[in-house]
Amino acid sequence: MKVKEKLSKELVAQLYRQMFLIRRFEEKSAQMYMLGKIRGFLHLYIGEEAIAVGSIPVLQPEDYVVTHYRDHGHALARGIAPKVVMAELFGKVTGSSKGKGGSMHLFDRRLNFMGGYAIVGGQLPVAVGLALASKLRAEKSVALCFFGDGALNQGEFHESMNLASLWKLPVLFFLENNLYGMGSHIDRTFAGGREVHRAADHYRMAARRVDGMDILAVRDTTQEALEWCRSGKGPYFIEAETYRFRGHSMADPEEYRDKEEEALWRPRDPLSNFRRFLTEEGWAGQGEVEMIEGEVEREIEEAVRFAEESPEPPPETLVEDIYA
Repeated sequence: MKVKEKLSKELVAQLYRQMFLIRRFEEKSAQMYMLGKIRGFLHLYIGEEAIAVGSIPVLQPEDYVVTHYRDHGHALARGIAPKVVMAELFGKVTGSSKGKGGSMHLFDRRLNFMGGYAIVGGQLPVAVGLALASKLRAEKSVALCFFGDGALNQGEFHESMNLASLWKLPVLFFLENNLYGMGSHIDRTFAGGREVHRAADHYRMAARRVDGMDILAVRDTTQEALEWCRSGKGPYFIEAETYRFRGHSMADPEEYRDKEEEALWRPRDPLSNFRRFLTEEGWAGQGEVEMIEGEVEREIEEAVRFAEESPEPPPETLVEDIYA
């Protein structure tokens, strides 16, 4: 574990709690999907938790988060209550988008969580627009934009990078490089090679690569990038190398990945490694860790109960909250 800031017992415990919360939430969501209580698409964040928890908590309240359809982890890390996220997945009126957005469209304006977007790369121009508004208003807010390696080949990616650099906008482009766009490996889809962060060179943009399985390294890198953006130097590009331990979605049979590749990544599981870090480095005893996990398990069960007992949206809400 790499770290530059001074750690505290409270901080490391909170980081572990948030990662464990996301892991258990996703596992429970998969279970609910198989039971038919969650419908449509469901994209799980299992294996990538260190990115959301390493980056989002260091934001300021006025900063924005814009993301993709694998958005549960980001929403939870930003502070949306698990029961509200679960209710949205269930399509209930108590969900973050009143049950009309579902898994891919979580949203909370109070937290400046500006949504998950189902169109690959569609969130990038939105983040640039938010950053432009921030600059025009002389505000200090930064737009943190998550995207996957599949978005690298979209026109929106290049247009957004270009405008952000030209106008020196406070936007942090955060690539979650899990090596696969749906079932296609990045080696077969991106001609720029494995050092993807070097794509920022073409736009004269500061960039760094980070181990996306190391939560403390992600936290350090994000803090540096945010300071850069907030100081008026323009945008920043982070490439986090990570791996999803589940398929693209619950509908994915995962037949395209080599089992040897999966075996190489399993020992780098950010959750189990950080749990070991807590106990071996003396930040928490076994009993303390188990207490955190027990609290999270109860919170997840309460989230499911809340979602199940919440009402369905009434039919008339179909024509509410839309543009005419």
